[in-house]
Amino acid sequence: MSQSVKISLDAALDRAAGFRAPASASRGKFLRQIAAEVNALGDELIQVCHEETSLDADRLRGERSRTTNQLEMFAELIEEGSWVDARIDTALPERKPVPKPDLRRVLHPLGPVAVFCASNFPLAFSVAGGDTASALAAGCAVVVKPHPGHPRTSSLVGGAVQKAAAETGMPEGVFHLVNDVSVEAGTALVVHPAIKAVGFTGSLQAGRALFNLAAGRPDPIPVFVEMSSLNPLVVMPGALRERQAEIIRGLTGSVTLGVGQFCTKPGVVLGLRGPELERFETGLADAFANVPAARMLHRGIEERLAGSLGKTQDFIRFSGAAHLLVASAEDFKTSEVLREEIFGPATLIIECADQTQLLDIAQTLDGQLTATVYLTADEHETSRPLLEILAQKVGRLIINGYPTGVEVCPSMQHGGPYPATADSRFTSVGTAAIQRFARPVCYQSFPEALLPPELHNANRCRIWRQINGKLSKEDVGQ
Repeated sequence: MSQSVKISLDAALDRAAGFRAPASASRGKFLRQIAAEVNALGDELIQVCHEETSLDADRLRGERSRTTNQLEMFAELIEEGSWVDARIDTALPERKPVPKPDLRRVLHPLGPVAVFCASNFPLAFSVAGGDTASALAAGCAVVVKPHPGHPRTSSLVGGAVQKAAAETGMPEGVFHLVNDVSVEAGTALVVHPAIKAVGFTGSLQAGRALFNLAAGRPDPIPVFVEMSSLNPLVVMPGALRERQAEIIRGLTGSVTLGVGQFCTKPGVVLGLRGPELERFETGLADAFANVPAARMLHRGIEERLAGSLGKTQDFIRFSGAAHLLVASAEDFKTSEVLREEIFGPATLIIECADQTQLLDIAQTLDGQLTATVYLTADEHETSRPLLEILAQKVGRLIINGYPTGVEVCPSMQHGGPYPATADSRFTSVGTAAIQRFARPVCYQSFPEALLPPELHNANRCRIWRQINGKLSKEDVGQ
């Protein structure tokens, strides 16, 4: 990192450290204006992003809509206001043997957030994507490090955010786009004392490095990283018999969607060994043979895919534009390379001898973003033990569907136990993502004039609050 870039970054971080969040109405207006400015970039944004990533125009238009829609979603959330989780317990001065003080609790912004852009979502998980939107909504300043795979796209969107900040009168320091994509710049960002949290989507190696950096600070900070997931898909025998062709079509589409570069791609398929599974493997290989060739996002991903396939070549059943691997349950349990994510259009079928072995494999899985089970109505009860195991391993369970395609809505959970993410209590998609960038503060025996407005006796914000243990929109005392 050059000295001039370091000076510029330090100045931006100093401004971010001094940032104080305006009222939620102002922040909501800012988020809506960002959405408007991103849309105003029009076809230029789509063309530039296509040139840098090879993603087609329809995919990019859909991703732009997801980006602007989630900005609007967070604006609506903070304008309504109940997300601050206000809790009020009024004083009981006559209580014996010890009087109870007045206690009031509300969420506050965590502080400046460093956002690292993802390679596979150049809009929705990038400069104005979910991490940025949720951090700004929470009232945090944001410093964004763009991904080297799409610098011009990042610059265009960064300019749109800066324009929106100026047009809505945001305080200085609310947003900064780093003009350096080097590892050194990323390191400097994470260890800078002004930064209070990190958002990242990418590889396990890079995510763990950022996590370790943040943990090694004199003041360790939370790092919300999304890293590695196999997203297992289990095909129960009844479903395999009744809907084999349908499952093959859907699985092929899910594995190869976006050239297999989705974090929710089903990378492992579990089934019971036998003639039905053999026919399934043959049918899936035939379907993979008809997948057209397509470019990946950048050379680095292509090289990593080649490396992963090289390490697992003994298990490759078919290799073309999509790749099918087959292994026994015994091989999967003993082989480290089979348990690593293959980022790209590839999936591994694991042949289990019986239901007991299938449950054993499920029990040995690491943390995942998702797990899917294909079953029939007759298999509901027999699948309960499997579903109970998987619920301990993942953030999202799916029945008779596919994990690719993450709905952006309040009930979505996009996270999971390590190594899927660093903290399975949080999501990076949906309105609950805002909770990553806020922390609770309790006010004891405060004069009302000194309290945040959400904690005043009169509920002028008209938000839901917990008052003496009961949810209410009433004023305190009513």
